[in-house]
Amino acid sequence: MSDEALAIVQRSFTMDVRAEVWLEDELLVADVPISDGSEELDRSLTVPERVSLTVPRRDRGIDWDPGDDPEHPLAAYGQRLRIDYGVHLGGDSWEWINRGWYVITDSSLSGDTVSVNAAGLLTLIDEAKFVAPFQPSGTLVSTVRSLVEPALTVSFDGTLTDRSVPLAMQWDSDRLAALTEVLDAWPADGRVTEDGYLLIEPLDDTGEPVLTLTDGVGGTVVRWQGSTSREGAFNAVVAQGEDSDGNQIQGVVYDTLGSSPFRLGGPFNELPVPTSFYSPLMTTVAQCRKGAATYLSRLRRTASRRLEVTMVPHPGLVLGDIVAVTGAGLTGAPCMIETLSLPYSPTQQTLTVRVL
Repeated sequence: MSDEALAIVQRSFTMDVRAEVWLEDELLVADVPISDGSEELDRSLTVPERVSLTVPRRDRGIDWDPGDDPEHPLAAYGQRLRIDYGVHLGGDSWEWINRGWYVITDSSLSGDTVSVNAAGLLTLIDEAKFVAPFQPSGTLVSTVRSLVEPALTVSFDGTLTDRSVPLAMQWDSDRLAALTEVLDAWPADGRVTEDGYLLIEPLDDTGEPVLTLTDGVGGTVVRWQGSTSREGAFNAVVAQGEDSDGNQIQGVVYDTLGSSPFRLGGPFNELPVPTSFYSPLMTTVAQCRKGAATYLSRLRRTASRRLEVTMVPHPGLVLGDIVAVTGAGLTGAPCMIETLSLPYSPTQQTLTVRVL
C-alpha cells in the first residue's frame, strides 16, 4: 500500500471491492458486481482462506446465476477469483490492494441474489488425494514440487537448505498431509501469496511491526477481548526419526523462552509436559532437534495469549503480519495476526492476534 492509502485507512474511508474471474488462462469477467461479502483467514486451518460473495442475479444485462453451465463465470468447475480491495484516495482516484486468488467452491441462487463461496488455492492440493501410494525421491525441494505442481507454482526461500529424502517411504492417500509432513521435517513453513504461488520459507515469529494498534487518541481499535487456555499447551517437543541403518533417533527441545507462560520450570508446570511427532524424513539427531524447535513454534500459535481485536478495516493486513499492540494491559507489544475477518462492505474488521 502507498503511504497515502495507509494514512487514509487509519480513519473512516470509502471502500469498494472488485473481483476478476479466470478459467485457466482466460479472463472471463473483469469486474463481478459484488453487493456484499467477506474474507475469513485462519492459520490453524489446512486451507486458511475463505471468501463469500453476494452478487445480484441480474446486473448490467448479465444473468449471474451459473445454473448448470460449466463455463459460467461463477460456476465451480475450475473458475478462480482474483479479489482486489479498493481505497478511495479522493476525486476519481482509487488504490486497489490485491487480496489474493481463490477457487470457487460453490454458487447458489436464492431469490434475486447469488451466493458464491471460494477457498484458497491449497484447496487444489487438499482435493487431490493420491490414486496410488506416493514414494518420494530426490530431495525435499523435488518432493514438494512433485506434491503440488502443476496445480500450484512453488517458490523456495533462498535461506532454506535442501537435502535428500530417505528411500522406501511412502504416503498412501492425503497429499496435503504429506506436504505438511515434509515442511515439519525440513523445517519450513508454506503459504500461498497474494500473487497465487506457494512460498516455502523458514518459520519465523520475528520481524518489524507493520502497524500499531491502540485504543488511545488517534487509534483505530474499537474493542479488545482476550482469551487464554491450557489446551494445546506443551513445554517440550520430542521429534523422532530414523537414521540410515533404520535405528530410531530423536531430538528434544524444551520451551525455555523467558517470556513464555509455558516455559519449563515456570508456573504452568515445573515438570516437562511433552508432545511428540515422528517422520522418517528426519535422519539425523540435528534434523530432529530442528524439527522439534519448529513444531514448538507452531504450538505457540494455538496456546499463547490471544486478543480479539475489533477495528476499522485495514486491507493491507495479512496472516502472519506482526503488529504492535498498546491496550489490554500491553504497551507496544509485538503480536502476530493468526485470524482475520475482512468485510467487503463498510463495517468493522476483526483480528485475532497472538502475543509473542
